[in-house]
Parts: sequence; structure tokens; C-alpha cells
Amino acid sequence: MSVLIATYENNIAYLTLNRPEKFNSFNKEMAIALQQELDKCMNDDDVRAIYLTGSGKAFCAGQDLAEAVDPDGPELQSIVHDHYNPIIERLRRIEKPVIAAVNGVAAGAGANIALACDIVVAKESASFIQAFSKIGLIPDSGGTFFLPRLIGFQKASALMMLGDKVSAAEASQMGMIYKYFSDDAFEAESKKIAETLAKLPTKALGYTKVALNQSLHNNLTQQLQIEEDYQTLSGKTADFNEGIAAFLEKRPAVFKGK
Repeated sequence: MSVLIATYENNIAYLTLNRPEKFNSFNKEMAIALQQELDKCMNDDDVRAIYLTGSGKAFCAGQDLAEAVDPDGPELQSIVHDHYNPIIERLRRIEKPVIAAVNGVAAGAGANIALACDIVVAKESASFIQAFSKIGLIPDSGGTFFLPRLIGFQKASALMMLGDKVSAAEASQMGMIYKYFSDDAFEAESKKIAETLAKLPTKALGYTKVALNQSLHNNLTQQLQIEEDYQTLSGKTADFNEGIAAFLEKRPAVFKGK
């Protein structure tokens, strides 16, 4: 059984973490498989949106602790450096929208991988847990970077130290995620977002992502320059010409991602 299921349809890469018996907790095999699939998506011009979810009842329960304590397994430093950090770097570097469709519990690294994506939606019954303090560790996988920026320093500090379980409704209310859907509507509604993204001007979405990444450390003057530079690049795309033509002709635009 493959630990990662990848299917490609209508310009969308559907990536499903697939260790349901372990609540899709990461081992080395699944981490490397996800890195490789994200590389494939990055280099495939036909892929215009990426949809990341989990199989079974969970999105991802974080690290498979059996591997972490195995004397023959990778050391903790290697797990962070070789498994998780490259995943987070890829999620942010890939100039295409990535939607995390959180279908169940997202704990530890699983929660923070979701939060590193561009748009996070969740099933109403899903939950998010910064579980690290429960086992004497600190949040990794970009958690200390993204969570304070999403919900504020004080709230992030409390969730990380106390390890509270956050419901999908609470996560949406505090700005941790974009929105949540009822369990019955979740799959259709989350895939509808991916389908919408795949039909938008991919270059502009990618440049938007670059600008957002830069905003995390730029001052205003630097960010205005980034906007100027990438607006200029956007204006040279075929999709910009199509968008203008469609507006003037009062018709829906048909973007090609070029």
C-alpha cells in the first residue's frame, strides 16, 4: 500500500496522506514521498492547484513516535531537518496554490504542515492540536513561525504550551483557517475551492504567494517594491491579456495559467 496517493485531474494534484491505521502519522517513507510529489507538482505546468488531505478519519497525527524512538530509526534532528523542514520549504516555495483539506485531527507536525499551506479548510468534526508539549518537545514544521502570525503571539503561545484541542469552528473564528464545512459537505466544498483555483491565473497566484512570503520579513518600502516588480511580471502574462479582453468583451475569462 502506498503511503501517499497522488492523482492528477483537471489541472489539480490530489495528494492524500495514506497511513490511516496510524492516523496518517509521518514516517520517513511518507515524508520523502510527499517531498518528491511536491517537486513533481512544482515542475509540472499542467498542475495549477494542489489539494492535500488525509485518508480515513485523520488528516495527520504528526510524527509516528514508534519511528522516533526506534534505536535503528532516524534521530530527532534528522526527522526535523530531513523530513519536515523540506516539506515546509516546498509548500511555501511552490508558486501554485496549495489547499489543505483537513478531514480530521491535525496534530503536531500534521497541524503545522496544514497551516503552512495557502488555504486551509476543515471538516466540522476536525480539530487542531499543538501536541508537542505533551511529550516534552517544541513545535516544529514552521509552527512557531506561522501560528503567531495567523492568530497572534499570546494565543499561539497558550495553544503551544497548553496543547489545547481547537475545534474547526474555533480555528475558523480565530483566523487559524479559512473556513470549515459540515462533514457531509466537506469533500465537495473543499474540492470546489481547488477547482476554482485551478481555473484562475496561475502565474498571478504564484506571484501573490511570493509577495506574501516576502511580506513576512520586509518593511513597507521593500514590500512596495516587491509589489511593483511582480505586478510588472503579471502584466506580461497571457492571462493578464485574457483577463483584460474578457472584461472589455463582458465575458468570463478563460485563463490558461500562462
